[in-house]
Amino acid sequence: MSQVPSITLNNGLEMPQLGFGVWQVPDDEAEKAVATAIESGYRSIDTAAIYENEAGTGRAIAASGVARDELFVTTKLWNGDQGHDAALRAFDASLDRLGLDYVDLYLIHWPVPAADRYVDTYKALEKILAEGRAKSIGVSNFLPEHLERLLGETSVVPVLNQIELHPQLQQSESRALHAKHGIATEAWSPLGQGKGLLDVPTVVAVAQKHGRTPAQAVLRWHLQLGNVVIPKSVTPSRIAENLDVFGFELDADDLAAFAALDEGKRLGPNPAEFNVGA
Repeated sequence: MSQVPSITLNNGLEMPQLGFGVWQVPDDEAEKAVATAIESGYRSIDTAAIYENEAGTGRAIAASGVARDELFVTTKLWNGDQGHDAALRAFDASLDRLGLDYVDLYLIHWPVPAADRYVDTYKALEKILAEGRAKSIGVSNFLPEHLERLLGETSVVPVLNQIELHPQLQQSESRALHAKHGIATEAWSPLGQGKGLLDVPTVVAVAQKHGRTPAQAVLRWHLQLGNVVIPKSVTPSRIAENLDVFGFELDADDLAAFAALDEGKRLGPNPAEFNVGA
């Protein structure tokens, strides 16, 4: 079994703190990558309708030989499917593609503020939750103002908000709000999509100090911060490497050095303005 620790969500369910993401992985490659990840010890898999690889992900899960209740599967609702009834239909389609009876976590992928449908959409997720077809529900890319409104107008507190988060975008305001409401913080692009972050001298120095790769040092930073993290790779050696982050610990000096890297630098879209596909 995997050595990955779990966090307890605000509904009492447990989620592995380190999982496997399949963003930008074609469907046929996703099947192989997810199979490799599960074989390596990952027990949390993160996909989304817009990734167009739910079917491949589902095939890998079915063929893995791992009991369904030992896996934690997340998928997400795309922007064009927001709205109460549309969301219900989209969820059915995702379950069909995955070949599953339920998902462990269902997320609204983006708030899409211009469409102003995320509250109604979340109420559909509450229905799915009540039916047991999603064990937990949450959101992705929600800014504090979106989250505050959701908390005020719906009845189930999201278990998690999945946001862009890495040493150059540390999201302290969002993390504080999440902590206040018992919402887990999950980081996408935890390694900054490799765009320069892994070459930053501070990151390289901390990694060398511990005899680890820069990616392992960054993932360790996330874990010690309390973030849930979902690195993605299609390279078997890298898939295994990203899981091998539990045999060392960053010290106070390392954490301070990482804290100083925050530039508020987004690599992805600003959720306040991202309305693509709505």
